Amino acid sequence: MQGTANRSPRRWLTLAALTLSVLIVGLDGTVINVALPTISTQLHATSAQLQWIGGGYLLALSVAMLPVGKLGDRFGHKKILLGGIALFGLASLAGAAAGTPAAVIAARAVLGVGAAVIMPLSMAILPRVFDKEELPRAVAVWTAATALGMPVGPLVGGWLLDHFWWGSVFLFNVPVVVLALLAGLWLLPSDASRTQLPYSKGSFDLAGSALGAGGIIALVYGTILIPTDGWTSPSVLVSLVLAAGLLTAFVRHERRTVHPIIDLALFADRRFRWGTLIAVFVNFAVMGILFVTPQYLEAVLGNDSFGTGLRVLPLIGGLMAAATLSEALVPRLGARTVVPAGLALLAAGTFLGATTAPGDGYGFTALWLGLTGLGFGLAVVPATSLVMGVLPETGTGSGTSLLETVQQLGGTLGVAGLGSLLGYGYLQRLTTDDLAGLPAPAADAARDSVSGADAVAGQLHLPGLADSAHAAFVHGMDLVLAGCGALALLAAVAAALFLPRGMATGTEEGTTAGSTEVARTLPEPAESLT
Repeated sequence: MQGTANRSPRRWLTLAALTLSVLIVGLDGTVINVALPTISTQLHATSAQLQWIGGGYLLALSVAMLPVGKLGDRFGHKKILLGGIALFGLASLAGAAAGTPAAVIAARAVLGVGAAVIMPLSMAILPRVFDKEELPRAVAVWTAATALGMPVGPLVGGWLLDHFWWGSVFLFNVPVVVLALLAGLWLLPSDASRTQLPYSKGSFDLAGSALGAGGIIALVYGTILIPTDGWTSPSVLVSLVLAAGLLTAFVRHERRTVHPIIDLALFADRRFRWGTLIAVFVNFAVMGILFVTPQYLEAVLGNDSFGTGLRVLPLIGGLMAAATLSEALVPRLGARTVVPAGLALLAAGTFLGATTAPGDGYGFTALWLGLTGLGFGLAVVPATSLVMGVLPETGTGSGTSLLETVQQLGGTLGVAGLGSLLGYGYLQRLTTDDLAGLPAPAADAARDSVSGADAVAGQLHLPGLADSAHAAFVHGMDLVLAGCGALALLAAVAAALFLPRGMATGTEEGTTAGSTEVARTLPEPAESLT
């Protein structure tokens, strides 16, 4: 076990540089949502173009993330990460200067590529800076930074739009990017200090990259179409079937090739397999929560974007508290106890949220959001630490790319599936009597969303329609939260049964000292940061 004498005094500054890079990604992911109505008005963007401002980013992010880790392992984590941060800044400048919806879509797609570089490689550097004892705390801070951008984005976006033009939501990224670049150049461990690498030899897996990219494009494209076309439309079905075929071919190819872009053998280790699956389950549930809760706070409780962002912060507060708790609990109780407890707490929070009634105020929401955040942190931080403890020293980028890609796809499918459940619950309660007498376009707008129903009710002076739409939305939200709770409870049972015994980054109970799984541990000394 490594002692404190080998720990660099600059390691926490290095963590600050890494968290700054992922914070800008989290901010950008949500700040654009606040600007969409303004972009629609000033650039005359259609509904389809507005959808692709978000969809293009998501598509580029999902596709580029898979091969990025291998590129980092091969050419250097620091070098590729700083390139991704610089690309993010340049794309932000292009977005701020865009004069057409097509230019905004293109800038957002490039931002997605930059984010795909930043997320896995910033995580891959953590075990090079922190030893086994401190890694869980570093993972907790990194996770909190990625989550913090989600509610803070609307706060920043709302303030910028109140004082500047719509392009300021892009321009805001630039000084943060410059600061992240300077901090990264100064603080991140040098690539030259690594014994690089078996990964630097051999040809790059172009066939695997093409199959993986094709499968992910088809999967994400199909899920993007679900809200407008429905699950049974030919476009969605063809995309999902094509995705299944391409991803199956990708897995088969990766198993046979000499130099794969991802190491599927990692799934043979129980720590990686179950740590990844649990992280996916948690991400699926939390993305569902973050999908419905802002809509509820804004449309039903009547908050603006700034107020909505503030009111989601209890989720982050719970996560931050869990980061401290998990650091103390995991060494004493083991991940097999703490992770299921966190998942059970996550389930309790979402089940409590599923009892929300139309007349409940924000106090009740803050309670279950805080409980949910606490469970989220207690589950995801030890699970991620388990995964990080399995990655080989020379392939951390490939491993974190695999983890982040699977989580990203799980979150994308979660939003699509839970969004459909929300729509079903909303339409189930919004009866024909509520829409009786409305012109056809107004009735269609009310059926489409609760915000549409509010707009119709305001224009036609029908407060009863707004009340009915709010009650219908709350019913749909309760169904979504109940589904998230059921998923978290199922994950808690699986974690209790299948997670390895022992510490979060220790060896499995029952493994031998000479086993391959025990050999796959974090590097003993934290690297020099100079």
